[in-house]
Amino acid sequence: MGKEFKIINDPEYGYLRVDPLPTDEEVNKFYKEEFYSSEYKNFNDSSLEVQKEEKDFFDSRWESVYKHCEGYFHDMTNRSIFDIGFGFAQALLYLENKGLEVSGLDPAPEGVDYARSKGLEVYLSEISDFGCVGDKRFDIVTMFNVLEHLRKPAKTLLDIKEKLLKPDGVVVIDVPNEFNDFQITANKEYNLNEWWVCPPAHINYFSVTSVLKLLDKCGYKEVLSESSFPLEMFLVMGDVFVGNGALGKICHQKRVKFEYLMNKHGKGGKLSQFYQALAKLDLGRQVVVYATPR
Repeated sequence: MGKEFKIINDPEYGYLRVDPLPTDEEVNKFYKEEFYSSEYKNFNDSSLEVQKEEKDFFDSRWESVYKHCEGYFHDMTNRSIFDIGFGFAQALLYLENKGLEVSGLDPAPEGVDYARSKGLEVYLSEISDFGCVGDKRFDIVTMFNVLEHLRKPAKTLLDIKEKLLKPDGVVVIDVPNEFNDFQITANKEYNLNEWWVCPPAHINYFSVTSVLKLLDKCGYKEVLSESSFPLEMFLVMGDVFVGNGALGKICHQKRVKFEYLMNKHGKGGKLSQFYQALAKLDLGRQVVVYATPR
């Protein structure tokens, strides 16, 4: 951020965030000019190269979102989805193939140009500016790895409820699960300097508990909460992949193999239950929360 900061509990909503907050100008400049640069190309799996290389892994992620939404709506016929901060639109392309009406917005011209080249109806817009959508309302609104980047996540959630989401729709929030017990344990054992704290890329640091608290204060009720594989558990077992990309890839591939085999042999339902149980403990690499307006 170019200045000193500390991590505090947000006084109104309770999640962890940096203080002082970066300015609007700093955040907008970062996402327009730097987020897809070489320095950040693999950050949050945002690059097209990473997503194509790991297509099966990411497709399983989008399939899980589809199935959970199907469980909520029961009938997915003619359902619409709007993805805020869609990146290179891989989720939208997958869900379009599932029969959903898809659209979204992103502030980065690279992602918007790519999505439009694939025939998608998308908007070049600031993350929190929904004026481009007009009067349209959607059954599903998704934010994959977005809420942690926003200066005012509560305002965005309130605006989604008022300006984007149908009254019986569902919002899907997917954020990194930071300051979890596996991270903290590994950080203390190996002096890893809280490697997950990285403004201006990440401004906010969530857990399942803090996401649910934020959603509740913004007028939503929980439908389902799920985490992902607790990748930092490898750290606690001695595989210190922080700063070691080769080892990190090995650990990631073990996670991929674990999920692949569970699904291959008919244990996908039990795997989902496992991840829902981890979510109740604020464990897991990612947090995925499904909520609907009260």
